[in-house]
Amino acid sequence: MAAGKATPAPPVGPALGQAQINIMEFCKQFNARTSQKEMEGLIIPVVVTVYNDRSFTFITKTPPASVLLKRAAGIAKGSGAPNKDKVGKVTLKQVEDIAKQKMPDLNAASVDSAIRSVRGTARSMGIEVVG
Repeated sequence: MAAGKATPAPPVGPALGQAQINIMEFCKQFNARTSQKEMEGLIIPVVVTVYNDRSFTFITKTPPASVLLKRAAGIAKGSGAPNKDKVGKVTLKQVEDIAKQKMPDLNAASVDSAIRSVRGTARSMGIEVVG
């Protein structure tokens, strides 16, 4: 869901309502945790753990690499034919920054393997990595 913009409306409300937890409390906590300026507009994956007494905890993950690449390239969406149509460019430095940001959520052993993973995502989106 978008950082700082959780509301009880779908998809949040129905998903949390099934677990019978306080939806407004979740929205307040999520919005407080993701209201930083640099996260604005990014999609933030969340893992919610619900306990028997209907209390909950949640962990926010890093935004998907595709979202970070689109932001870095300044594009709205990836290419429909990534091998033929390149829709944007990012520098190797930007890819490295994205890989470092994604390291906690990637199952990559090193920054180099994380960079390769992010480069692969860029390639599949039709974003050219220069430099």
